Amino acid sequence: MASGSKKAVYAALFGNLGIAITKFVAAFVTGSTAMWAEAYHSASDTFNQILILFGIKTSAKAASHQHQFGHGRELFFWSFIVATMIFGISGILSLDQGATSLLSEMHQIRNSEINYIILAIAFGFEGNALRVALKQFTREIREKGEKISFGTMVEHFKESKDIALLTVIVEDSAAILGILVAALGIFLSDVTGNAVFDAIASLIIGGILMFFAFFLAKENRGLLIGESVTNREYKKIVKSIQEIPEVNRLISMRTMHLGPEDVLVGLQVNLVDNLDTDKIESVTDAIEQKIMQVIPNTNREHIFVEIERERKT
Repeated sequence: MASGSKKAVYAALFGNLGIAITKFVAAFVTGSTAMWAEAYHSASDTFNQILILFGIKTSAKAASHQHQFGHGRELFFWSFIVATMIFGISGILSLDQGATSLLSEMHQIRNSEINYIILAIAFGFEGNALRVALKQFTREIREKGEKISFGTMVEHFKESKDIALLTVIVEDSAAILGILVAALGIFLSDVTGNAVFDAIASLIIGGILMFFAFFLAKENRGLLIGESVTNREYKKIVKSIQEIPEVNRLISMRTMHLGPEDVLVGLQVNLVDNLDTDKIESVTDAIEQKIMQVIPNTNREHIFVEIERERKT
């Protein structure tokens, strides 16, 4: 796990912890439903970052007899739990708070200025956390030798298996969007004198959280059940192996992520005839090196090459 990803998680954790406390105070003082929804959101995000850090730590444990390919998928599991936490805590509580307030005649907002101040501070913290995460995200793109553009960022986002970093980006994006919705709802309630807009903002925030939670759960599901390398990486591996003179053809290749950066690779290649044992070993090493060039952080022990040689009839 890249240290930059862990740094992004820590930045989000400490930011969300302070924000959650101030939002709960503001919600209690002002009675704003949207602020309650945001408080639930930030509290959930804080706990989520703790789970992500726990997943990063446990996924780094060494392989054992019971887990011979390591514990890399621990991170995928805890990230999936994070997605359900967003849905279970933030989303449902926000929807419940909004629906209850919408049906209540007692719902009123007091001292709205406090809400605006807290939301502005929260926006700054969330924006900084997102900046740290995006800085690491763009660094990964540059390390692949690609230029930073909207297209490459979208492509890298879809292909990335760094689920900790993706979770931070998704959570911080949802947080900023939620802050804007809350501010708009409170503002409209102030202008019109009708607190219904505040309640509607809470419902919208709940919907936003559920949408992002579903997205994260879907991403983690694919990794949990065994996701292969990207098509781009697959094609690079195939091309590089076929460039080895002693390789007649690549018969088959299967890949599966054991962690964000560790990949299980099993392949069968057909070699030219009349190769002695030493040469076969040399070709096998060359194949492994080619794979490591495409997936540099994978464990070489997780690469399995089966050799088939042409025989003259």
